[in-house]
Amino acid sequence: MTLPGQAVAECTLPLPATYRRADLLAFHARDPHGLAERVYADGMDKGLMWQGRPARLSLRFQEGAARLQLHVDGPAMETKADFRAWASRLLGLDQPVAVFEAALSAHPLLGPLIRACPDLRIPQAATPFEALAWAIIGQQISLAAAITLRSRFITACGRRRSELACFPDADAVLAVSAARLTDAGLSRSKASAILAVAEGVRDGSLPLDDWWNHPAPPGMIRERLLAIHGIGPWTTDYTLLRGFGHPDASLHGDVAVRRGLQTLLRLAEKPSAADTAAWLETFSPWRTLVAAHLWRLG
Repeated sequence: MTLPGQAVAECTLPLPATYRRADLLAFHARDPHGLAERVYADGMDKGLMWQGRPARLSLRFQEGAARLQLHVDGPAMETKADFRAWASRLLGLDQPVAVFEAALSAHPLLGPLIRACPDLRIPQAATPFEALAWAIIGQQISLAAAITLRSRFITACGRRRSELACFPDADAVLAVSAARLTDAGLSRSKASAILAVAEGVRDGSLPLDDWWNHPAPPGMIRERLLAIHGIGPWTTDYTLLRGFGHPDASLHGDVAVRRGLQTLLRLAEKPSAADTAAWLETFSPWRTLVAAHLWRLG
């Protein structure tokens, strides 16, 4: 039921028979406390900011399809087609998985991995800003510590939609002080980097949503992100991976990717980041999807 003062966008998207919904749900179930995401056997609810407004996404899987509804405070602003395109990208349905599998399924090393795990897609963050902020928060610390810090960051920004907290957008981040972010546990460098990204989004020098809606060259995105103090190659590639669904981000610095490559090549030690980059380079333009299969081994 739609309540007064709420706008609802909804769509139902057909899914491939091999769609791996468990992968998407596992990605959004990282926070055991369910602050901004509640994951169920048949779907999830997520709090997010939609065009500056607190919103709640409801995603439910049905037989061969996914039904998505977005409840937003205030009058409707988006068309059904816009929401449908966003939902398709959230589910990873625009990723060129079939082309990738056709190109590499006969490879002597990767082929068995691909055949054992068909239709492997990269679960996506709700927005590029969310992916980038999470990458900044999580860099150089353990996953458990990063999840805790993410929750404190979300809480500090103070946006909610009913019982769910909303992952903040750039304006919500800029509404709090750097001191508030450091009090929440972010280092000064992380707080500074997130605030710089938020400023860039607001002043238009870092139009993440435009780059998402109208795909921009990944080299240009890398260059613009790397120009921000506190953002390095891993953070940039992770953002291309989770925020833009780009199929050719090189995750050579990722420890799990390097461990996976060690297993695949039966090496005594983890390969260096440089050696991993050189090995992945031979699979361009599919390095992201290759890395996804290496993660499963790592």
